[in-house]
Amino acid sequence: MYKHRFVAQIILEAITPLKTASGKSDFIVDAPVLKDWNGLPMILGTSIAGVLRKEFQESEADEIFGQDNGSRILISNAHLLDETQKLHSTLGISPKSDFLQKYENLPIREHTAINKRGVAKERSKFDEEVVFAGSRFKFEMEFLGDKEEDEAIWKRLLSLINSPLFRLGGGSTKGFGEIKVVSCFESSYIIGKDYQDKPSDLNIQKGIDVKDTIQKSNQEYTIYKITLEPDSFFSFGAGFGDDEVDDIPVTEEIAKWDKEKGYFSDKQILLPASSLKGALSHRVAYHYNRLEENFADNIPVEEFENYIGENNLAVATIFGASKGHQYEKKGKALFSDMFKEFKSDEVKIFDHVKIDRFTGGAIDSALYNEKVIAKKDKWEIEIVLVDDLNDNIKEAFKSTLEDLCNGLLPLGGKVNRGHGIFVGEWNEEKSNDSK
Repeated sequence: MYKHRFVAQIILEAITPLKTASGKSDFIVDAPVLKDWNGLPMILGTSIAGVLRKEFQESEADEIFGQDNGSRILISNAHLLDETQKLHSTLGISPKSDFLQKYENLPIREHTAINKRGVAKERSKFDEEVVFAGSRFKFEMEFLGDKEEDEAIWKRLLSLINSPLFRLGGGSTKGFGEIKVVSCFESSYIIGKDYQDKPSDLNIQKGIDVKDTIQKSNQEYTIYKITLEPDSFFSFGAGFGDDEVDDIPVTEEIAKWDKEKGYFSDKQILLPASSLKGALSHRVAYHYNRLEENFADNIPVEEFENYIGENNLAVATIFGASKGHQYEKKGKALFSDMFKEFKSDEVKIFDHVKIDRFTGGAIDSALYNEKVIAKKDKWEIEIVLVDDLNDNIKEAFKSTLEDLCNGLLPLGGKVNRGHGIFVGEWNEEKSNDSK
């Protein structure tokens, strides 16, 4: 009979926005975020447990997380912290702070389904709520075991939470759910001796912070670090305009922390990981077909569909394939949304007029304008890729990164007008390089 309880009180920060969908829709958004009794975003403990469980072999996972004999691990829901890193747990009795009131109007991402050729499908637009990047959550994890025999399992659980592969919520391969451990207060108790005195309030600190001593995970992965600088203008469109122009770049506020005090930034430029992923996916298919010598001259026209999109083995392996597909799998590459501050003088307005494609002349009453970003700062991008790819798939991915850094693969919208060209460099870092 186990009597020892390993306990950790963990604060997580969302490096990228979180997509913790409630599974229901409402009148405003197709996929609203899951919220607690205070109307604030939360992360279910079962979601955290599920991400951890998949890193164990089935028999070991059943023994730790439970199957027929109950679970040895207990994970609370992760609740949002206010600007003082405390939980707002008054059940609506006291008003929310200005910081927490921001969460009453969460960012909404608009999407459209894409076909195999990278073109939007008709009537496939949908939107979803996300939780602000920078938001902090707190949860508690307990593990029942023997002090000496099970300490290695406990340390492994903590290392998995501290791994670059640990992501929470949906869309983990599309830029959402990247987190970092801000603090990990560890303690231990003995049932029948001092466990009954353990405070249940998450606002009460338990143990000492061991975040800086957590062991590195033994997972195998490669981090591709890319530094890009825009050659001129670029824009990742919001899909709507403002009081000045018809089309604006997408921006979002993010939560920031200064000496453990939370506040919200002004709106920042967003480089959506989904845009980066889409561009890379299309070019990876090209390079993989080149390496496999799948040339158009050798393939009947009616079979072209078998070599593009998720029907392409490299694309399906790296970026994933849909449910029911022959290559059905989750992608092996993890992307992250990126943000950068900008000023009003770093935005350029272009005026345009639509052209009649038949005559080549301007269409009457078809003037429109748009804002694009004119900020030349460098973007630091990281892509985490699991290390079990065959040679041609890996080479196709690296060749695509070369194209991106040489300005041969534009990103964002309006690329047919010369926007979105970036140049830079990339390198790779293995997970065991620093071990």
